[in-house]
Amino acid sequence: MNQPLAYVHPGAKIARNVVIDPFTTIHNNVEIGEGTWIGSNVTIMEGARIGKNCNIFPGAVIAAVPQDLKFGGEDSLAIIGDNTTVRECVTINRGTSASGKTVIGQNCLIMATAHIAHDCNIGNNAIIVNGVALAGHVTVGNFAIIGGLAAVHQFISIGEHAMISGGSLVRKDVPPFTKAAKEPLSYVGINSVGLRRRGFTTEKIREVQDIYRILYQKNYNTSQAVSIIEAEMEATNERDEILDFIKNSSRGIMKGYSGIG
Repeated sequence: MNQPLAYVHPGAKIARNVVIDPFTTIHNNVEIGEGTWIGSNVTIMEGARIGKNCNIFPGAVIAAVPQDLKFGGEDSLAIIGDNTTVRECVTINRGTSASGKTVIGQNCLIMATAHIAHDCNIGNNAIIVNGVALAGHVTVGNFAIIGGLAAVHQFISIGEHAMISGGSLVRKDVPPFTKAAKEPLSYVGINSVGLRRRGFTTEKIREVQDIYRILYQKNYNTSQAVSIIEAEMEATNERDEILDFIKNSSRGIMKGYSGIG
């Protein structure tokens, strides 16, 4: 693993077939799985755990200490799942004592210059587009897409299969299966195109749409809508996922957009 012009700490655990390009620095207490490529000028700091068949592009900084003034130097991790791509100049901070880790799932795409702060938890198959800034403790569900230059407030939750438009300011939780846009960020429909691409049937998409019509387009408050959905909609995985997300929202969910037809 003594690549020309790259520095790998002797305490790092690097699989035999990992490729490390010149001018990269890998610190102690780092683990990198088989088949991963680390581009030039990458810095991988203590606490990084990078899975198999990942691609880390030039200029990325993985597992730097959190940008949190309360951080006391405690041991923590930054975990990247298998088959995930991290593009140029992305920064991923490791966790704090709050959770001990920042986690990015499998098969994710983190595009250039995005920032993922301490204690974030990103599910599988998520796409974080160029320039997105995730503050600390943000949760992103499986298959979610966050558009370029979006800024996400700390402790926000973004549900599975949600899609957030570029340039958004995300101050409220974004429920699963939805599209979010406008300012302030609002519900503008369900992510029907994404759901079809991922194998959801027309009937299932219609069910999700009916749930959100009750929540956002019938002039009920959130508590009233939840009660009606529980009483009138058949119990399914999707219905229960939506209801659980709403009930567990600590910051409250985004509002509806009055311009929806």
